[in-house]
Amino acid sequence: MKRRKFEFLSPSPAKAAQFLFPAVGEGCFGVQVLFSPTDPFESYAGGFLRSPETLENVVENTCNIQYQQVKSVMDGGARFVEILKRTGYFKANSLNGEDFDWLFETLENKSFLEWFCTALNEHNVLSEEELQSFNALQKLSKPILGEEALNEVLKISKPLDMNTNNCEEEEETLKTLENEFQALKKIKQIKIHRRNKLQIMASANSFLSLKVKESGEEKLKILKDGQRNFTAMNIKINNELQILTEGVKKLASFFDVAAGQDLDYHPVLLTQLPLDNYLYQEEQSTGALTSYTKKQFFQGISELVESSNEENFQLVHISKTSNYEGSSDICDERSELARLQMAYICTQHQLIQQQAKNLSMRSGLQWAEKNISTLKKIHGKENFEAKISSLNNEIAKIKIDLSQINSGALPSLIKENAELLNMPVVKGDFDLQIARQDYYTSRQDQICNQLIKQKASFEFLQLAYEIEFRKLRENSRLLENMVQDLKLSNDILVRTIETMSEPSIALQRTLRNTVEPKDIAAHRMCQLLEGRNPKQLFRTYKRLEEMAEKLHLDSISVLDQLVLAGQEQNHLLSKMDADLTILHDSIYRKGESVCLSNQQLSEQFQQLEFELNKINQLIADFLADIKAKKDILENNKVQEMERKLCVFFFNDEERLKNIVETLEQQVEAQPNL
Repeated sequence: MKRRKFEFLSPSPAKAAQFLFPAVGEGCFGVQVLFSPTDPFESYAGGFLRSPETLENVVENTCNIQYQQVKSVMDGGARFVEILKRTGYFKANSLNGEDFDWLFETLENKSFLEWFCTALNEHNVLSEEELQSFNALQKLSKPILGEEALNEVLKISKPLDMNTNNCEEEEETLKTLENEFQALKKIKQIKIHRRNKLQIMASANSFLSLKVKESGEEKLKILKDGQRNFTAMNIKINNELQILTEGVKKLASFFDVAAGQDLDYHPVLLTQLPLDNYLYQEEQSTGALTSYTKKQFFQGISELVESSNEENFQLVHISKTSNYEGSSDICDERSELARLQMAYICTQHQLIQQQAKNLSMRSGLQWAEKNISTLKKIHGKENFEAKISSLNNEIAKIKIDLSQINSGALPSLIKENAELLNMPVVKGDFDLQIARQDYYTSRQDQICNQLIKQKASFEFLQLAYEIEFRKLRENSRLLENMVQDLKLSNDILVRTIETMSEPSIALQRTLRNTVEPKDIAAHRMCQLLEGRNPKQLFRTYKRLEEMAEKLHLDSISVLDQLVLAGQEQNHLLSKMDADLTILHDSIYRKGESVCLSNQQLSEQFQQLEFELNKINQLIADFLADIKAKKDILENNKVQEMERKLCVFFFNDEERLKNIVETLEQQVEAQPNL
């Protein structure tokens, strides 16, 4: 329990003591006062006085004075309401005494309120009969004596009534004394009660001091245990940090290699592998591939393959004598082909002439063999000459036909055959070039495959290096974050150690029972647990624990109630499902489908839907027909005119007559034109 401490050490201790305890006077030379914030009505005094008995009296008097002052202020509203109830005020039951405590805090109204609460009783209140008589006296409109006039009249009438009133005064005096005696008796009981209460409070405070002392010893033990645990934890953390440092050094050894140190350990990363052997093999493969390429593809092979196109192998016409362009080989080939064509033409011409002669001789012999018998039957010279002349005419016609064939169709056919003579030669040359190209492309494919494999190996190695680089970069980032976190944790640990090493924290202090004003979180928690109407004036940690325990128990009970409610709900749902199943079985037979509406209404709705779809289809057909007819009328002027006339026939006969007359006039005018 923390206590606020006020020390008064002045050059004049008597003045300080007189300021604190006016009843002591000059007997105090140094005073130390401890006020406990747990209870504003409790105060403890201690110090150095000449006499311990004087200190006890001072403390007792001061406590009584302060307690009476606070009690008068705290109970003033209740006493005020009690006096109102005693006097018979009809609204006194609805009043709250705490609402009138503020009246007793002001010095102006305090004396009046004290008199009102002590001197006023039920005798000072007028009864209903007295009020009625006073009101009736006022209604008589007679003068009423004031206080001064009434005193004078009483002085005049006092000697007359002295004897008669002596007994009454004695009785009243006796009653007054009895009332004072009862009041003093009550005051005595109140003081005894207060003394007992103060004794109980003193014993409670002594017990509390012993309890605080015991709790201080326990807290000291807890602090020592915490320090031991903290030391053990610190040692454990240091060991773990040492292990982590060794692991980091071991990990860093994989990346850092000294200048004169060899890689005598097993490589872990791809970057640690030597690439000399791989590069040497790749260089050998590249050199072998280059030599193979030079061997297979000699100089000029590309021009040789590219020259074997269709333009260099055209058929040569004998009639065209053009200067051959290009190399001498091409000119020689072309001249050789032309010579072959000329030789073919000559031989074919001679062959055709000889074949024609042979065929003419054979046909003449065949004709003679067939017609020799008929010639023998011819008698007379005239008939024979006529026959000869007819034969000569036929021979002349045949010669004319032959001359036409020799001069017209035969040379062109021979030339075409001569041109076709070069086709096997050209085909063979093309086949040779195609074979060369196939060989060239196959070798190219082999070389390309080898180059692709070599490129793939390089790209695979590059990809592996990139992946490893990204992983190393990610690990580096994680290590940097770890270093930052370790630095931050180290700074926090250093600040914590510095804070824990301060004397104000290291010393064991007594905990307070009440919640400090600075502890905002505890106050807000108390507000949440208490609500808007706090039941106690001061908030204590014990009360907070009790409310938290009550809240925990309430939450457990609410959860139990929720579980029970869920079980009841599940039971009701299962019962409802069973009832629904029974109802369904009773309404619908086995195999029947559930009908959610009336069967007759559903059939009518289906019929209406069918009719509605049919009407929609008719409307769509009608609109399509109208659109088609509009298109026809737009394209055919005659039908458009007929439609207009039909409309005029039903709607406007006069206009129809006028149109018919104009048309008749136009028809009559056409023949004249």
